[in-house]
Amino acid sequence: MTGAPVIVIFGPTASGKSSLAIDAAREFGGVIVNADSMQVYEELRVLTARPTAADEALAPHRLYGVLSAAEVCSAGRWLELAVPEIEAARGADKLPIIVGGTGLYIRALMEGLSHIPDVADEIREAARSKFSEIGPEAFHKLLAEADPISAARIRPSDPQRMMRAYEVYLSSGRPLSEWQAGAAAPPLDARFFVIALKPHRDDLYAACDGRAEAMLEEGALAEVAALAEMNLDPALPAMKALGVPDLLRHIRGEAGREEALASLQQATRNYAKRQMTWLNHQISSDLTIFEQYSESFREKIFSKIRKNVLTT
Repeated sequence: MTGAPVIVIFGPTASGKSSLAIDAAREFGGVIVNADSMQVYEELRVLTARPTAADEALAPHRLYGVLSAAEVCSAGRWLELAVPEIEAARGADKLPIIVGGTGLYIRALMEGLSHIPDVADEIREAARSKFSEIGPEAFHKLLAEADPISAARIRPSDPQRMMRAYEVYLSSGRPLSEWQAGAAAPPLDARFFVIALKPHRDDLYAACDGRAEAMLEEGALAEVAALAEMNLDPALPAMKALGVPDLLRHIRGEAGREEALASLQQATRNYAKRQMTWLNHQISSDLTIFEQYSESFREKIFSKIRKNVLTT
């Protein structure tokens, strides 16, 4: 492999990625770059388990809370933000450490993104209007007629991706899946070392349940209430963030606190399961830890980094 080293830490929510990233950054003089699609939003610190101010004081953190919830962060937008941060870290003789659970972002960094043409604002608005007019199920059928491959990949419960695929078809006359099948080039000359955290399911689910409880104690309800006051488009990614719909139901009086907590816990476990599936099938790792990260694994991981990353 060629290029300067970049460490990637990937795993499901509540697996200890952030703690490992901080420990590695302190040990090797690293800069932590966020690769979580929801931790980029300023308004979602508690609900996305963003690093605390105390965490951020331990090591340099980049791309946390850098966008408004009113904005859309796609893989392409994230790459535009992440690549300069990685290059800046290299320029300062720091080790870039990419950490997050959004597999599409990680893959885009390692493999690149195919060119997709820009979409005019009026076409984007037309796609949104159509979605509002006919609803998610009918819109999914409409997308399936235009781009069956994308429709097979996207669930009706994911309006942002559905509208994105449909607007590209309206704009270019070609399915998004065709554009994505085009050749892509990695955005960086880098030598990636991927560390995967794969905790046992029972331990992971218990950690997910505990994290959901902690979020409520730490102010997640107030955070979601403040988000609701922004009167944002419900189709925006931040409004679909893990836990937002569940806690909004409680805030609106449609569910009790315990029901909202149980729903949040279930959603968190489901999300962790999807992340594990992605990790198992979409990303190859150089080092896999089949436990939640703890200090007991630190020296094992660090010795692998020294041997395979810093001495190559």
